[in-house]
Amino acid sequence: MFSKATANFVRQIDPEGSLIHVSRVNDSHKLVPMALVVKRNRIWFWQRPKYQPTVFTLSDLLQDDKVLSPGVSETEFLTYKGTFRDKLSGKLDTDAGSVSVTLEGRGTSKLQSSFGKLKKEELDVKKLLRDSSDRHVDMQHKLVQQLEKRAEVLAVVKERILTTSSCSVTQTKKEQCTFQGVLGLVGMLGSSVKVCVKDSNNIEADSDVSLEIPAGTVIAYSILELEIKKSGHYDICLQPGTIGGIESDSTELSWPSHDSLSMVDGNCNGEKAPEKGPLRALQNGSQEMDLSPLAELPQSTRWALFKGLQETLKDGSALSYLQCELEDLCCGETPDMAKHEELTESQTKLVSAILDRLGVDCPSENTQGAAHLSAAHLLVSAMEELPDETLSLLSESCPDFLEAFDTLLCSIKESSEPLSIQCPPVLLRDSQAFQLAEQLLSSTSVTLRRDTDALWVEAGNKAAVQLLVLRLSVRGLTLLCKGLKQK
Repeated sequence: MFSKATANFVRQIDPEGSLIHVSRVNDSHKLVPMALVVKRNRIWFWQRPKYQPTVFTLSDLLQDDKVLSPGVSETEFLTYKGTFRDKLSGKLDTDAGSVSVTLEGRGTSKLQSSFGKLKKEELDVKKLLRDSSDRHVDMQHKLVQQLEKRAEVLAVVKERILTTSSCSVTQTKKEQCTFQGVLGLVGMLGSSVKVCVKDSNNIEADSDVSLEIPAGTVIAYSILELEIKKSGHYDICLQPGTIGGIESDSTELSWPSHDSLSMVDGNCNGEKAPEKGPLRALQNGSQEMDLSPLAELPQSTRWALFKGLQETLKDGSALSYLQCELEDLCCGETPDMAKHEELTESQTKLVSAILDRLGVDCPSENTQGAAHLSAAHLLVSAMEELPDETLSLLSESCPDFLEAFDTLLCSIKESSEPLSIQCPPVLLRDSQAFQLAEQLLSSTSVTLRRDTDALWVEAGNKAAVQLLVLRLSVRGLTLLCKGLKQK
């Protein structure tokens, strides 16, 4: 809840800027000016870097015991109060033998952030450069040695935005679900006739959670990356987009910048994607993205994973937690539960159940297990990039619809021309199902259009990446539930 509120704050006041939102209240005391932050670039090009504050400052990293005191300026920033509302709805109709089931849900969510009057503290970078010009990094420092193995980037906190008085974040949720089952009787001529309502239930759930945030809590910050040579000499990267990292034995920096990881099929994110077939523009850059091992899992495992993942789609914190666990496992590391102490018991149980189904205790012992883990990580990483509205719609989508929608997305990817109006699967020709397909694409800033003869999508350059992660998400979920009866 705190993370969502600070992320909304950064999106509102500094879109496409340098500010980073604080995801955990517990990190606030670490984010002092000149504090060291670890920047971790991710496996897939579309993923944003992750930032992990440390308990160290730049002074702790440098040789000799002289403490740096470059000075910090303090200014009033702004007064902030924001309210964000979501309205969600979904309906599922399915038939199983002689029983017809209808499930309809509606919900509203409101997040109110009242951070009050904020102030900004900014490091005197010029003085820092003068005072540290003859200093070198202690290459034997444990933090440096750990980062050399992990190929991560060190950065210093340049500025931070913090509260000046006690404030609050409040989230209110209201959910309503209607379940109706109808019996079908077989007549003498073999026809099925719906004759009565067997059961009808209305379920309502309200939740109201409020966080009181103390004065002096950091809600956003910006950093300057460090370029560290093997000799211990270091430079502060002052220009935006400048590459940071630790020099390796090959005399190259240990990790490329995130911008270079955004290259897809020879194109940068800043270049305009083709108006026709936007998925095709990303196809060649995605050859290593293999979800097929998911289809090789046992049926019971696939169905349990499908249902578990749909539950995580309703909870952004659980989804992020699952992604972190899978990423650590794919990198050969033991997941660190201490990084997720703010999660509830139900969230940790949900993620643990998914990991148990994947058999992650010893995935490296066989190639097949590693392939399953890698495919699951790809799927969850793609889902994590989707907007909340998209995740909510996918969490309520039935297997038949997902399979039909996956077929449509594959047809769009493979064709640079508009599709025949007869091309979509029969299920999507139903107005209600087609409307859901429109909603899913619209939530990723992609427009699905049709006329009497043709069907096509319209997407801008940024939407092309969103369309790719949507397709990966739908494909992965489809592989998990394909050929299975809904239970």
